[in-house]
Amino acid sequence: MTRITTRSYNLQSFQMLHDCGLPPVLARIFAARGIEDSSQLETELIRLIPFGQLKNITVTAALLADAIAAKKRLLIIADYDSDGATACAVGMRILRKFGATIDYLVPNRFEFGYGLTPEIVHLAHETKQPDLLITVDNGIASVEGVSAANRLGMQVIITDHHLPGNELPAAMAIINPNQPSCLFPSKSIAGVGVIFYLMLALRAELRQRGAFATSQEPNLAGFLDLVALGTVADVVKLDSNNRILVQQGLERIRKGRACAGINALLQVSRRDYAQISTYELGFMLGPRLNAAGRLDDMSLGIECLITDDEAYALEIAKQLDELNRQRREIESTMQESALIKLEETLKTRDEQIQTAYSICLFDQDWHQGVIGILASRIKDKYHRPVIIFAPGSHGEIKGSGRSINGFHLRDALDLVAKRHPELIRKFGGHAAAAGLTINTGDLEKFRDAFERVAQILLTPANLTQVIETDGDLEPAEINLELAAYLDRQVWGQGFPQPSFNARFYVESQRIVGEKHLKLKLRKLDCADNDQLRKSDNTFDGILFFQNDPLPEIIDAVYRLQLNEYNGKTSLQFLLEHWFQADLPIIGNAS
Repeated sequence: MTRITTRSYNLQSFQMLHDCGLPPVLARIFAARGIEDSSQLETELIRLIPFGQLKNITVTAALLADAIAAKKRLLIIADYDSDGATACAVGMRILRKFGATIDYLVPNRFEFGYGLTPEIVHLAHETKQPDLLITVDNGIASVEGVSAANRLGMQVIITDHHLPGNELPAAMAIINPNQPSCLFPSKSIAGVGVIFYLMLALRAELRQRGAFATSQEPNLAGFLDLVALGTVADVVKLDSNNRILVQQGLERIRKGRACAGINALLQVSRRDYAQISTYELGFMLGPRLNAAGRLDDMSLGIECLITDDEAYALEIAKQLDELNRQRREIESTMQESALIKLEETLKTRDEQIQTAYSICLFDQDWHQGVIGILASRIKDKYHRPVIIFAPGSHGEIKGSGRSINGFHLRDALDLVAKRHPELIRKFGGHAAAAGLTINTGDLEKFRDAFERVAQILLTPANLTQVIETDGDLEPAEINLELAAYLDRQVWGQGFPQPSFNARFYVESQRIVGEKHLKLKLRKLDCADNDQLRKSDNTFDGILFFQNDPLPEIIDAVYRLQLNEYNGKTSLQFLLEHWFQADLPIIGNAS
């Protein structure tokens, strides 16, 4: 079941924004996203939170400066997703400019799993022989891995943004806004943002030591294209600080000043750098970068981002594009299989989708690198917390979960573990996503235990999908100027892109591109007796990936979109959701 609601907003904030010059529609949109005054919409770099508010950062910068001066061998331990890859690239590129002897190592997810494990520590020691390990986007839970590094004589600096456990690793230094007693207000900063902040502190330390007395000081704003990509692709909350980082990175890309790797990824995605938005970062570049970690080795993605050779970057980007195509094919096959298995599972358990509170599925043929995406797709379709399992090793299966609002997935797994101490081998994550490992023979036991916890923590109301919109638009508000303004802003997790809803009469519809519907929509207004009256306002619309005809009257959720065709720009409605409406029409508006 799905319900559409209109976002509420603070009337005082709305008035203050309107008084500052914003038109009512924008004042309403921003007030609904917690903006209280126009200064919160400013994105100059000077408004970034100072790096000194991160716990341990000044001391850590001094330790790094000492290591560079002593010509110690530094090794970045990266993560195998987009945040980890961009964080590694930021660290590699900037530390090279600072004169460091620097290399990187990224765990293969199928061989070593996530984070600074003892196994990856021994591999680093044997193959790279570093003096100092620097983790990016991981490490806060690597108690055993840091202990192993210490025993082997390697120092460790952890930069991470994930929630810590009960015990912190015995690292030389930890930079993480979510560690105890850290006062840094942006708790949602991505891993790439954390390492960028450490590089800001390191530059300040090197400046104080006179390192740039005879050379030009590096402009670190030049690396914000990578910070923007990692921040958006990691789907962290776009608070004001993250929006500044992303906006500044987008502006750099739009001016043609991105690194060779990002430009190459845009080229294989057939996207114009001058028109790039957060959509391209999250849904075009991010998946291609992630494909390396999901199906192959994220070293491929990192190499794309650290090279300055445009031809080499394009060569790698083409490989990433092909891996992403393979990933989509695997995902499509797995999704078809999963939907069939879901129906079979529910029938076997004598349940219907409407009464189940959770979904857990496993298949021997599913790919471990794609189960997270599949879990997200199934979660979106059925609005239930979902865990998808794939074969692991040594008689284990590995699961990836995605959750809905009102259900903290990591806490739920913790409750399962407390109720059944031997059931989950290991787990970790946060509210919206988590991973775990169980024995193959324990799948049914886990499924039942997880369902019982879901029934405790969720209510039937939680299982109703709520689509929030910004309400309806007045005819005068629907124009190219508003669409262009919205298109240039930073939207994402916690700061959603504006959408609107209205009732339409479908005047015409035709299939384009073999799988999309091109529409002519006329807005309908409510008249007396709950009947509908056609207005004078018609709009072009598009509904992607549907070629079945729409009913005559629909309630639709839509976004304003700029449609570029034959060198001309026009306005169209991009339909995101639609529902059949049955009220009668009494005639045209006079």
